[in-house]
Amino acid sequence: MQKDKIFIFGHRKPDTDSVTAAISLSYLKNQLGLDTEPKILSDTNPETKFVLDYFKVQEPKYLNDVKVEIKDVNYHKDYFIEEHNSVYKCYLKMCELGVTMLPVVDDKQKLVGMVGMKNIAKEEIYNDDKYLDSSYNNIIETLDGKEICKFDDTLSGNVLVASYDTETFISQVKLTENTVLIVGNRQDILKHVLNNKLKLVIVTGGFELDKQLVELAQKNKINIISTKFDTFKTANMVSLCNNLKTIMMTDDIIKFNESDELNASLDIANKVKYTNYPVVDNHDKCLGMLRLSNVTDHKRKKCILVDHNTALQSAVGIEEAEIIEVIDHHNIGGIGTTMPINFRNMPVGSTCTILYLLYKENNVEIPKNIAGLMLSGILSDTLILTSPTTTDIDRETVPVLAQIAGVDYKTYGKEMIKAGASLEGKTEEDVIYTDFKNYPYNNLKLGIGQFSTVSVDDIIDNKENYIKAIEQICAKEEYYLVSFFVTDVIENGSYLFFNESAKEILSKAFNIENLEQGTYLPGVVSRKKQVIPVILNALEN
Repeated sequence: MQKDKIFIFGHRKPDTDSVTAAISLSYLKNQLGLDTEPKILSDTNPETKFVLDYFKVQEPKYLNDVKVEIKDVNYHKDYFIEEHNSVYKCYLKMCELGVTMLPVVDDKQKLVGMVGMKNIAKEEIYNDDKYLDSSYNNIIETLDGKEICKFDDTLSGNVLVASYDTETFISQVKLTENTVLIVGNRQDILKHVLNNKLKLVIVTGGFELDKQLVELAQKNKINIISTKFDTFKTANMVSLCNNLKTIMMTDDIIKFNESDELNASLDIANKVKYTNYPVVDNHDKCLGMLRLSNVTDHKRKKCILVDHNTALQSAVGIEEAEIIEVIDHHNIGGIGTTMPINFRNMPVGSTCTILYLLYKENNVEIPKNIAGLMLSGILSDTLILTSPTTTDIDRETVPVLAQIAGVDYKTYGKEMIKAGASLEGKTEEDVIYTDFKNYPYNNLKLGIGQFSTVSVDDIIDNKENYIKAIEQICAKEEYYLVSFFVTDVIENGSYLFFNESAKEILSKAFNIENLEQGTYLPGVVSRKKQVIPVILNALEN
């Protein structure tokens, strides 16, 4: 039995801890027998790219969302019929499958149309013009017939029933090369028609033709099929021999791609009020048919969240996914699940510290590159163990991982932070979003970014452009508050920039009477412990 794929990812603006935790946890879970894949929700920052390159680990693939898609629905796979089949065969297949409509495909399984019971009924009830457009084999199959003479694979022409008396038929009925004649055991008429040029003779009643008649048909290259059906039944069923393309609908076909979001597809379905929809892939290859009665039978994507536990920071559509586990070191937010799950939350400096403990608890050996990733996550989040969020568990874990990874953690940590602090090729918005997190408060939307660097002057000297970018982000994304902390790793403090409308709240939060843009906050380096709590407290009061 195939296991369900489980996606592991961090928050929307992935930092080093978030990405390395996703990769490290995925490796651990796969060693324990699960089928998981690490993902990222947006581009990785330069620091994280440095880490992945240093330890030669491939960057996780981008995950756009975790919404339920058509392919997650238990729709009718392989429910379609090829266009070369007869109307009658399509009718039988619909009866067998218990459906009233089917997609029609060509010989490469590309969608070409739709056909329904209504189309078949309309053809049989309202179409007085009997015209045959079929294949020799379809006629044999539909009429339960037998091959007598065959010269053409495809046959088309006007259908004529030999219902007149012999003298009238011979004297008044005009036969052409496009005539399809239905006739019973009427020897004189058969001798007459087989001396002419016509497309096909369907002999009813199942009687055997004389040898001379067969030879005459062969001489004039006239197709003959014999059927056990009587003339009346044959005349009624002959249009069912036609190829599906003669009755299928080809205009305004509404189809769904298997990657389409289910809810978006349902919005379309509610407008057009159809019941059945073809499902195709990106190459327009038909995969089957979705019926509206199928939509409640679907699988939700399975997810494990690392380094976050709120919907606002998580993947788009997280409310439609099945969260099976959360591993985090932040305050517990408002995300909810319908079933009990494993929720590991610890007050440590990094998610990767928790992962190290999980490796030990499960007796799984840590490979060198995975140790390097987890080490990087801890060093990044704790600013090389100098942040006030650093715990004794972090301090005990770092030397162990550094030894496995084969690096001096202080030297490596400085190289990593220096790589992440490069401004080359970045816009002000890129820098602000390097490590940016959303925080909901009642109906307010807060955004807090942090950029750690060993050279703050590059930003301070360009502060007007950063303030402008903050205001633009605030307006575009409808934030109540956007604050940007430029953390000086050497001096162990941060410079604060913000949107002007949040000045009063931030003044209260940091107890500064006249807060100015770029104010230096000595010792403030932890967003989790020194920024979020004081801002939320100021809002509350």
